[in-house]
Amino acid sequence: MNYANHIGYSDINPFEIVRRVSDKTLEIRPMRTERDPEWKPNFIPGGFSGTVVNQNEQRWLISSNEKATPFRIRLGKRGWRDAGGARYQLSDKPVMFYDYNF
Repeated sequence: MNYANHIGYSDINPFEIVRRVSDKTLEIRPMRTERDPEWKPNFIPGGFSGTVVNQNEQRWLISSNEKATPFRIRLGKRGWRDAGGARYQLSDKPVMFYDYNF
């Protein structure tokens, strides 16, 4: 596993593993994300201001961010977490998902 994806309610943000400190501690840093210009959200009237009907088809351009500051996450009884309690899931690929309908 080379990535740790941050799970924030319905949004997902990619982080790359920079260093394995131990079996229960990883050093990670956020990755750069940019919405693929070929994918456009399809808004229709509804909800508070509109609903995106094609949000499950979204595509992102994801790359390393060498300038980002690394920090540590630790494996505990409730999974991988940072010092603030945010959850992470290890993965073989970086994942970005923005919930337009939240």
